[in-house]
Amino acid sequence: MEDTQMITGNNNSLAETDEIADLLSSLPKEKSWRSGYVYRYQGFWCPEKQIPAVIAFQKHFIAQKTDTILVTMPKSGTTWLKALAFSIMNRAKYTPSCSPLNSVNPHDLVPFFEFGLYANNQLPDLSTFPSPRMFATHVPYPSISDSIKNSGCRIVYLCRNPFDNFISSWHFLSKTRPEGLGPLLLEEAFDSFCNGHGGFGPFFDHVLGYWRESLERPEEVLFLTYEDMKEDINSQMKRLAEFLGCPFSLEEEADGVVEGISKLCSFSNLKDKEINKTGRSLGNLENKILFRRGEVGDWTNYLTPEMVDRLNKIMEQKLAGSGLKFKTGL
Repeated sequence: MEDTQMITGNNNSLAETDEIADLLSSLPKEKSWRSGYVYRYQGFWCPEKQIPAVIAFQKHFIAQKTDTILVTMPKSGTTWLKALAFSIMNRAKYTPSCSPLNSVNPHDLVPFFEFGLYANNQLPDLSTFPSPRMFATHVPYPSISDSIKNSGCRIVYLCRNPFDNFISSWHFLSKTRPEGLGPLLLEEAFDSFCNGHGGFGPFFDHVLGYWRESLERPEEVLFLTYEDMKEDINSQMKRLAEFLGCPFSLEEEADGVVEGISKLCSFSNLKDKEINKTGRSLGNLENKILFRRGEVGDWTNYLTPEMVDRLNKIMEQKLAGSGLKFKTGL
């Protein structure tokens, strides 16, 4: 049985437990950074708890042409992207002062397929979602729902340079790792990252999948980088608004609407909201662990020259001929 298989059938309550067990027993697995295992499913490493949800998402989600799907690798600016995209799309309804973001975490406004909508043996009734709908996922391009690929809906992909992505992931998973497992050693985590074993990795396969789609059909796939957004958020917001079909008017720009949304969704502003200090989202995770530093180049405080050299060589090999380059500092 190959790791590209899917569970099939007509069950209406997600994949049956025994089918999942059979599938997992057939797949290559590696120890997860957090707890349990990640399994190589359809060419990527998926956390055990998310596999049934991914399967259900693939089988049951029916995309609409007006949908927007936000995609990231974990710890690549997902919370920021959700806040920005939601605010841009809904700015006629909410000004920054009355935005739901003042009291609601972005992950509760733009739900994940695999961590929210289809998690825990759910089949959501998406007919209750007003159009245009907005959803999110970490799933790599080859494994997203065929309905998304064929619907003509919009996909927004945000990536972050692998050095900062790794460090952010290490800090995040260190905070969510059960105490009984002991600390997550940097060297151990780095070796796993370089071998592609992080959740929804390998990293470069994930990024390149959406990068190539953005080159082939830029009207349907927008490719953004965390570093470009940090360097010039206003111009990147204009790109995003244009892609979403709701460009900022000259009057809005003159009235400071772009700057207002940028400030509302800024790292410091969101981090300071009470909901993000004390609330919980994403499977009851504390919202405060979603906000650490949000900087470009923080990796220089952690990685040894040998680690940097190793990851540079992998990056050079993986990106060769793709035209994609990363900024690792500003």
